[in-house]
Amino acid sequence: MPDFRVYCLPSVTDPKEIELSGGESHHLVSVNRAKPGDTVVAFDGRGSEWICELAEAGKRGSRLRVRFAQKARPLPWRITLGQALPLGGAMDSIVRKATEIGVSVIVPLESERTQVHLDADRSDRKIEKWQTAALEAAKQCGNPWLPEIGPVTPASAFMESAAGYDLKLIASLQPGARSLKAVLAEHRAPANVLLLVGPEGDFTPAEMSRSRAAGFEPITLGPLVLRCETAAVYALSILSYELAG
Repeated sequence: MPDFRVYCLPSVTDPKEIELSGGESHHLVSVNRAKPGDTVVAFDGRGSEWICELAEAGKRGSRLRVRFAQKARPLPWRITLGQALPLGGAMDSIVRKATEIGVSVIVPLESERTQVHLDADRSDRKIEKWQTAALEAAKQCGNPWLPEIGPVTPASAFMESAAGYDLKLIASLQPGARSLKAVLAEHRAPANVLLLVGPEGDFTPAEMSRSRAAGFEPITLGPLVLRCETAAVYALSILSYELAG
C-alpha cells in the first residue's frame, strides 16, 4: 500500500483530477510531508479508490492527477456494533479498532447503566468526532470502507427494533451466557451479524431480558471481566476471523 492516503468525494464519477479540501491538504503536505510526484491513494469511504500523483502541493489546497481507478470488494460479511457509551475517551478507541477490523455500522447506545448522557448538541459533536476517528483509522489501515456511525440511541429501543440480521449477539456477564464459539457453531455462515456490548457494569438484568425476547443470544467472553473497549475488540476480532472462514 502506498504511504499516502487521503479522503475525498469527487464531484464526478470518473475524475481525471481531484482537488483536496484544506484539511486533507494540510494533513497530506504539512503532516505527512508529501511532495509533488508522490503516489497518493484517494478514497471515498464507499469502496472507490483513485491511484494518483500529487500534481500540486499546498497546505490549503492540493491537486491530484488520477492515474487509474479501482473498486474494492466489500467484505463477505457485515457486522454492526451496538456499543453502550463508555466513560472518557474509550469510545474513540472502540471506533478506531472497529474500523480497522472492518465493522460496517457502529451504533452508540445509552443503556440503564450508562454514565455518559449527551444532549442533542453534544451528541452531534461526538458523532463528528467519532467519524473523524474512523476516517483516521481507515487511512492508517487502508480500509476503503468507512463505517456508518448512527445516532445515539436508547439501548432497549434499539434491541426491540433490531431486524434483518442473521444473528444477534449480546455480550453478558450473567449466568447462562454461552461461548461465542458455541453459538457460532450453531449458525451456518451468518452474513449479517449484530453485536451488542454493554457499558461499565454490563447491561442490567432487565435489559438482558428484553434482548432475549428480541432474539439475542447472550455470549460470554471468557472467565475474566473485560473492560468494555477490550470486550468490543475481543468479540469483533473473533467474529471477523470466524466469518472469514
